Amino acid sequence: MSAGAARFPARLWEEVLRRGRHAVVFMDDPCAESLHWSGGVSRLLEAGARNVKQLSSFEAGAEDEPRALFVVSTLLKGRTADVIKDVVSLSRFRCCVVVTAMPHSLHLLAGGVTAELDGSPVFQQFEERLREWMGDASCTAEVVHVPVVFAQLSPQLLLVPSFADLFPLLETDLRSIDGNRPEKRRHGRPMDVDVHALPLALQVKVKALASALNALFELSGTREESFAVGPMSRMIAGELASQAKAGRKAAVHKASVVFIDRTLDLTGAVGHHGDNLVEKILSVLPQLPGHVTDVQVDMVGLTHLQHTPTVQGTLAPGCLAQNQSATARLLWETMLVAKQKEAVMEVRRHLVEAASKENLPFKINLGRVTSEQLSSYAQLFRGSWGALQSHCGVLQLGLATAQTLRPAGLARWDARLAFEKLLLQALGDSGLADVLKQLLTIVKSSGSGSGAGGGDDELSVDDLLVLLVYVYSLGQETHVGRSHAEEQVEEELIGALTRSLTNQTTLSQLLQDITGVSTPEELTVERAHTALERVFETLRTLGHSRSQLRQFRSVYNAGDTTHQATYRPFLKQVLEEIFRPGRPECPDIEHTSGGLTDLLKTGISMFMKVSRPHPSDHPLLFLFLVGGVTPSELRLIREVVSAHKAGTQVLVISTRLLRPADIPHLLFGTGRLTPDIGV
Repeated sequence: MSAGAARFPARLWEEVLRRGRHAVVFMDDPCAESLHWSGGVSRLLEAGARNVKQLSSFEAGAEDEPRALFVVSTLLKGRTADVIKDVVSLSRFRCCVVVTAMPHSLHLLAGGVTAELDGSPVFQQFEERLREWMGDASCTAEVVHVPVVFAQLSPQLLLVPSFADLFPLLETDLRSIDGNRPEKRRHGRPMDVDVHALPLALQVKVKALASALNALFELSGTREESFAVGPMSRMIAGELASQAKAGRKAAVHKASVVFIDRTLDLTGAVGHHGDNLVEKILSVLPQLPGHVTDVQVDMVGLTHLQHTPTVQGTLAPGCLAQNQSATARLLWETMLVAKQKEAVMEVRRHLVEAASKENLPFKINLGRVTSEQLSSYAQLFRGSWGALQSHCGVLQLGLATAQTLRPAGLARWDARLAFEKLLLQALGDSGLADVLKQLLTIVKSSGSGSGAGGGDDELSVDDLLVLLVYVYSLGQETHVGRSHAEEQVEEELIGALTRSLTNQTTLSQLLQDITGVSTPEELTVERAHTALERVFETLRTLGHSRSQLRQFRSVYNAGDTTHQATYRPFLKQVLEEIFRPGRPECPDIEHTSGGLTDLLKTGISMFMKVSRPHPSDHPLLFLFLVGGVTPSELRLIREVVSAHKAGTQVLVISTRLLRPADIPHLLFGTGRLTPDIGV
């Protein structure tokens, strides 16, 4: 990462830290997650904050806390404004500062104002409301915009947690978009949609992301050339180009930014094919509450407590974000991009070195690394407070690895991988209808009535939805049109899944989101059937996502009599094209920064040779994956760049670090068109 960009998240938080001195800090989940990966809550406390609390109507300041700092990722309207009012009204603050990640211009847009206004009238009005809630006009109130949306997971990876549910449009979304603008022309495909046709909440979200990226490039002194692959990418890239200030166009540092829609390759997102330790950790361990990316690591093994129900919740969990130890941070970065075997060996080496430094008695075992072996190394530190404190970061990562490598967790992963391999081969041999029949058999045999799957080999309804996404994302490449046989088996699948759904004893969060109910008692057969019909309507569109592309139309190789069917990662194809010798022009990688200048070049090129911008023009390349990136793809990027000896530094930015189970949630369980903007 360029030096300026590498320091960017920390620099932004410095703006917040200086306002938090002597204050009690209230923060929403996305901002808390950004801080979690940018130094953690200790940064606020070390900077002088009195306390840090969740932004909630049930929280308030103490009698001796006259100062408050609110840090929010949303607009200062609706629900967010109500919560801030509740907190202030329950407290005795004399000074309130509100930091919002949303720029003032988007507060105007959300209020229906499109004209440019002098100053920041919306922020000024909110300052007046803060003084009113504090009950004294002489109290101090300040509202500022600071885009604290970036979480730096490694020098090569930035995430934006507040945009974790931003996902590219699907064909099924067009009906809703067109229904809200009956007087306008219909959209035939997602590529025809521009940002102004989107529902207001989604417009705000897209423009807010572009604004945050604009701040990233402005503060790091970078001038970017933007390229896009996919409809949502084109919208974000276009917004970024429109927000670029004249001063940045003369910046010394230059970079290319290539935006890519996740929907162009869902196979890589839901597949369990990745030989990556972090990918398995994210899937096996429970999520850290309030976080999109991090997980809970059970730390009981470092104490003399016994694993009993009463112990649950008495010990704070460990996590993957390690900000205090340079050694642990380097270990995490290795785990993130290395192959699983290499990463596990590195975890063992760090645990052994830590035990050796503390003169703890350990037995070296150079054979295969197991869960029990890693746990035994970690338990050597039990009872030694100084050693625990010195190596806490490495111990958390070691325990995360040990808990992931337990036979039960690996067996479930391997079972899903085995299903995917069978389906991949069957798609080439038999076609979609026959593959769906195989899935139907699996559905009928997996109806345990449990919400999470019974044994290691049994698949839950959530798992089956992941498999369906895997099949449909490839299915369009193996057949043309929708046959009567497919329609029949789809109806049978919907029926079998309906029976499985209505037999559940608990409903996962995904099933709650899809069906709109929170308990099995509320789930009627009719509601379950209707919800699954919507799911299959979405599934049928997945194979069309690449139909408008000319070069990157396929991620599937059917194989032949001597070779098995294989999956060809879309991201790898794009990168290999970018770094291909001779720099040929690719019709699917659209240059979006040129505007009128680019149009003039296109016209001139009809008469004379004109060099058009290319993603490999600059020494720094930002890849922005809209909708998420997997840890396996991070390693893939490194391998492709290394193989081509490109001489280009590649930095990845994405909306989230994906687990396979995230994709059904993003496809079926979220309001893609109505993201949360705090209203």
